[in-house]
Order: sequence, then C-alpha cells, then structure tokens
Amino acid sequence: MSLHYVALGDSTTVGVGDPMNGSSTTDLSGAGARPGQGWRGWASLLAAALASSHRVTFSNFATSGATVPVVATEQLPETGDGPIDLASLIVGVNDTLRSSFDAGRIRDHLQLCAEQLTARGALLLTVRFHDHGKVFGLPRWLRRPLWHRIEQVNVAYDDLHARYGGIRLDMAAYPEIYRRDFWSVDRLHPGERGHRKLARAFADELAVRGVRIDVPPDLDCAYRPPSRWADAMWLVREGVPWVGRRANDLLPWAARMALTQFHPPARSLPVGTNAEVRRLLSLPPSLPFTADAEVRRLLSPSLSSAPSSADAEARRLEA
Repeated sequence: MSLHYVALGDSTTVGVGDPMNGSSTTDLSGAGARPGQGWRGWASLLAAALASSHRVTFSNFATSGATVPVVATEQLPETGDGPIDLASLIVGVNDTLRSSFDAGRIRDHLQLCAEQLTARGALLLTVRFHDHGKVFGLPRWLRRPLWHRIEQVNVAYDDLHARYGGIRLDMAAYPEIYRRDFWSVDRLHPGERGHRKLARAFADELAVRGVRIDVPPDLDCAYRPPSRWADAMWLVREGVPWVGRRANDLLPWAARMALTQFHPPARSLPVGTNAEVRRLLSLPPSLPFTADAEVRRLLSPSLSSAPSSADAEARRLEA
C-alpha cells in the first residue's frame, strides 16, 4: 500500500530541536531552516515509521517562523492538487507572539487548509496546544495573556476538528510535556525526546485507526537532555536577546492585557509614579523604553490625575 503524507507548519514540524545524523547544529532559532537542513523532527520520524509497512511519499513544506497565514498562502499551494492520504497541520504559536494576532483570521486560514486538504482525501493530524509560557518559565503577568491567546488558537482547532475530524493530540494531556527533558535547550522547540514522543503518539493513534506500522517510532534517545550549564549559557547568549527582540512587539500588548484583565481599571489604581506601575505589574526594571512608554500611555488617565508631588517624583526618577 502507498501513502502520500504532507506536513505543513512551523519550526517544530521542520524538526528544530532534533539534530539529524549527529549534526552539531546549535542555531536553535531555526531561522530560515527548511526540512532536512540539519534537523530531523517528529514528522520525519513518523514518515520513517510508516515506511516500515507502506510505500511512503513524504513532503515536508514546513518553514521556520511560519504563521497560520503563511501556511495557508505559501505552503498549502506547494502541495499541488493531487490526492493526499495524511496531512499534518500544526501551526499557531508564532501567531500568538505577534502584535498582529487575529483569532478570526487564524480560524479562517486553518479552515481553508483543512477544507482543501480533506477534499483531496487527507486524514488531518493536528494538536491542541499546552501552556507554552509555563514551559518557558515566563512571569505570570506575561504568561497569562499569552495563554489567553493560545486558547483562542485551540478553539480554532476545536472547530476544525469538529468539522473535519482526523487525529488531534491534546498536548496538555501528556504529563511529560512539562518535564525539562522533553524540550531542547531553548524550551521553545521539543528536544529529541519530545519529537520522538510526538511521532510515537501520532503513530499509536494511526494504528488504532487500522493503519499498519510494523516499526513504530523509537522512544530511545541518542542524545542527553540539556544540562543546567547549557541552560544557563543559552539563556545568556540566546534567551535574553530573544526576549529583547520580542519586547517591542509583545510587551506593550502584554502590559495592556495585564492591566485590563487582571487588575482594577486604570482610573482606580493608586499610581503616582512609573516605578509604582512596574511594581503593580511585577515588571522587570529593564523593559525597553517603547514598552515602558506604552504602559504609561495605558495608564494616562490615572497618571494625569496623580498628585503633583508624585508627578515631580516621576520626573525626577526619569531624569
């Protein structure tokens, strides 16, 4: 029996975090990475397992950094118009990290992908995302609004699954999802263990549906999980710069969410200084100026009505 399997998605489906053939690749940003360029990943592992019992044609169209609109407008057309047996569609986390986040547009593009793929005979492979902020160790004020966005993406996948069926993994249902050894050193991408577990979970679900797999994906890993030292070094070299690059895009929105959803209205906040704003939000003192200005703008009614002595103190501190 022959199977045509196509994979659509972002860096996780590219395979970032799972070095291929002993590769020494260390650029976990995966910037510009394409499938097979130093990374293996869960989709390739699943395709190899399927090939133990079938003649498999596997095409991985995922690109690192892809958002849902990119998958729908760029990757989907690359799949052609012929029949497909399996299609994985796992994307959406990158969308939650953009100021342009639009839950309605995400839903529409996912529905478009699912409609076209299933019309060609594909069984869809999707997921329901877990709390990425918990894995990454984000502060509560940033983690909660991020989780709010992730849940909106999950609702879009709920709608998709209800309409088009397929196999959907609920990542939060796997206890190991919050274990350190599930993830690569950056905590953004699965490590080898995480990729293997994801491939095995899909393989098990396919087997339940009668898809024969003689050799399922192996769960034994060739590499050790990152050490604490590697964690610390990555945080210094890559983690902090990454947060800095995201700051101007993500932090103003997160501050707004924190204020409007998890704190009293701005007019009732006893805020007299910028330092007090930071204290209420538990914001790190090193927030970029643009994010800091956005916080001040959001609280402008309160700030404008603050006592003049507080205003003077704020001006003194900012000077």
